[in-house]
Amino acid sequence: MNVLVKRNLKIFFRDRSAVVFSLLAIFIIIALYAVFLSNVWLNDSMKAIKNTDALMNTWLIAGLLAVASVTTTMGAFGVMIEDKVRKIDKDFYSAPIQRSSITIGYIGSAFLIGVIMSVITVAVSDFYIVISGGEWIKPLALLKVFLLIFLSTMTNTSIVCFIVSFFKSHSAFSTASTIIGTLIGFLTGIYLPIGALPESVQMIIKLFPVSYAASLFRQVLMEDTMKTSFAGIPASYLNGFKEYMGVTYQFGGITVSTLISVLILIATAFIFYGLAIVNMSRKG
Repeated sequence: MNVLVKRNLKIFFRDRSAVVFSLLAIFIIIALYAVFLSNVWLNDSMKAIKNTDALMNTWLIAGLLAVASVTTTMGAFGVMIEDKVRKIDKDFYSAPIQRSSITIGYIGSAFLIGVIMSVITVAVSDFYIVISGGEWIKPLALLKVFLLIFLSTMTNTSIVCFIVSFFKSHSAFSTASTIIGTLIGFLTGIYLPIGALPESVQMIIKLFPVSYAASLFRQVLMEDTMKTSFAGIPASYLNGFKEYMGVTYQFGGITVSTLISVLILIATAFIFYGLAIVNMSRKG
């Protein structure tokens, strides 16, 4: 299994275009935000809040981190699709290796690629915040971010793996990658805050596990900035801002706690990993 993981990592990182394109969506979102979206949500009431630029920058970066482990793991599973197309997987299945081990090899390499690319995203994003006039992420917050990267990547790898397990051609994989890459920005609330969407769409987002990763990243990265921006302002305004911007989610007036969000991600990972392993082992 370890051999397969190393082999898949080498294949992915050897293809420089694949590495660049797996990060391209992140760079495009940053560019779009810097040029077009940075002031879209700063209405008259928000412009009265202190330090709004830093507040919105950290909001964006949190969403990017939730997206990164989805798009990069999707690209990582391109190795598996290539093996299917070239019938290389048949050689693996004919070897004295359990099919589940082969599946875990693909999952393990995709997970590591997602973590590596997410860490790179943190570095690039932190640099963007600093050159925009903000501050470096504090050590404790950075530690929490790294822990969330592992958790969110674990969850997103399981979901992507299950989806990809149904594909056997480049065209199907490319189509799915395009659709997921397009939708993920909306489902994590990067292009439109959840509060700006109809209630039916808000419910869909709240039922989408990746949204909870975005929420957790926002709670960590925006914590200090929100304290500064909303200092001296009634707590009701801060709570309304959190709900509108997807920092926290509510069901029937009850706010989803951090623990529940973490448990949702863990449960999703176990469910989809199980489904993916069963599906891929059966189709081997």
